[in-house]
Amino acid sequence: MIHRLVSAGVFFLVMSSGVVFASFAQQEKKPNPVTVEIVGQAQKIMGLDFSEAKRDSMLENLADQLENYGKLRTIPLPNSIPPAILFNPIPVGFQFEKERRLFKKSAPGIVKMPKTLEELAFYSVGQLSELIRTRKVTSEQLTTMYLERLKKYSPKLECVITLTEELAMTQAKRADREIAKGKYRGPLHGIPYGAKDLLSVKGYKTTWGSVPYKEQVIEEDATVIRRLEDAGAVLVAKFTMGELAMGDVWFGGRTRNPWNTKQGSSGSSAGSASATAAGLIGFAIGTETLGSIVSPSTRCGTTGLRPTYGRISRTGAMALSWSMDKIGPICRAVEDCALVFNAIYGPDEKDQTLYDVPFNYDPKINWKKLRIGYLKMEFDSVRSNKTISDSVLTVLTRLGAKLIPIELPKLPMEPLRIILNAEAAAAFDDLTRNGKDDSMVRQGKGAWPNSFRSSRFIPAVEYIEANRVRYMVIQEMQKLMKDIDVYVAPSFGGSNLLLTNLTGHPCLVLPDGFTKEGSPTSISFIGQLFGEAKLLAVAKAYQDATDFHLKHPRLEE
Repeated sequence: MIHRLVSAGVFFLVMSSGVVFASFAQQEKKPNPVTVEIVGQAQKIMGLDFSEAKRDSMLENLADQLENYGKLRTIPLPNSIPPAILFNPIPVGFQFEKERRLFKKSAPGIVKMPKTLEELAFYSVGQLSELIRTRKVTSEQLTTMYLERLKKYSPKLECVITLTEELAMTQAKRADREIAKGKYRGPLHGIPYGAKDLLSVKGYKTTWGSVPYKEQVIEEDATVIRRLEDAGAVLVAKFTMGELAMGDVWFGGRTRNPWNTKQGSSGSSAGSASATAAGLIGFAIGTETLGSIVSPSTRCGTTGLRPTYGRISRTGAMALSWSMDKIGPICRAVEDCALVFNAIYGPDEKDQTLYDVPFNYDPKINWKKLRIGYLKMEFDSVRSNKTISDSVLTVLTRLGAKLIPIELPKLPMEPLRIILNAEAAAAFDDLTRNGKDDSMVRQGKGAWPNSFRSSRFIPAVEYIEANRVRYMVIQEMQKLMKDIDVYVAPSFGGSNLLLTNLTGHPCLVLPDGFTKEGSPTSISFIGQLFGEAKLLAVAKAYQDATDFHLKHPRLEE
């Protein structure tokens, strides 16, 4: 059909317009920028081996593609523009919870004021909330105290990019006025917090921790920032992040671990974890694409929640990987994560990846009805700190859990990293093509600039094939999770971290001990998709049976 239409069109031009035909015939053909030799070399990068005849037959198509690349590149694509193709983490046959029940938090008990205001620095959100609610302390007092600690310790920890002092004091005073009038917004009302500097805030820089963007101002509040303001929380700082969400090195230095300031805090939610562990705020917001909540929470001894993909809006957040980015709280206690999550989850009017699924948190659990798994192979293979990791299983058993040994799907995970690499390269393609990546701080083989360049050579076909394997992993995980409510895993054991970030499963990481050198260690709990309620309840039971989260670094040393 196409051939006949083209032939008819040519015949018409010949018969009706000799001028047009002559002009067409005399037009010089542009030399093909692609040669058989170039294709022969390029195919080696893709692991292919086409014959010379096949390479020759591709030349015109490749030249056309090259021309179209140029046309596409003339279209401005800011980081905020997502691709039209959306990642779907929902397995075939998955059943959403529909019933909405009342959010239940633990009874606060009697919370007494300490001798000095600064002793409140390490109180949990739940404790601070009760003091504010009963008007034993004001939000302004708390905010002033945390701002002073931020000014004192941030130079040592390198954890703050921007203090939002003026905004914080305005929000704190408003919170106090509202509470005095009986308008109490809930457990986050008046609580000072900080946000990773990939979330936009009106009137303040949003630097993404990167030199090319260090003066960037995005004049909109990210959905998470807006929802926390609606909950009455007080934004005191925008925290450091590894440059473009990798590691703990940013344009101003390297964020430090408060337990050992000779050591980086890990990343990329570097400042959020460091500041929370150091008692510089009540809680913080971090993000994770591949370990950016789990890793700094482990290093700094905090409790971090990486929610299910599609739970929390990413509107106003820097995009690194549209199919893997997640936003979550970093806190000192599990229930603090529940309180923050309850304020920020759910659909908004802009992020198309969100699902409207209830969060029915209740800290009371019936161990007889819960199915708790553990990754036996990963626990058996732990080399360092094995006594610590095994003690987690002992505590859970003592609490009443009947532990079920499980194994993760056997499909290869490492090859699927190209999904993140390809999407990240697309998100920051402008840096690569315009050479702006040369100004970034980290320039090694494992840094983003080199990764972005290398990822330009990932074939589109392989990216799609990787996502097809990802689909298979999602279905296999669903088979596993049908019989498991929550499972426990060494935080960096085997393929669990990569696998669950690819499938979108929620993870709660919390401290489970200390090394001989005094550094925190962690354990991870993984829940069903949209199963944050049970996940948090189980993790809270473990945390309440231990005291690791109650220990704090000595910053004066």
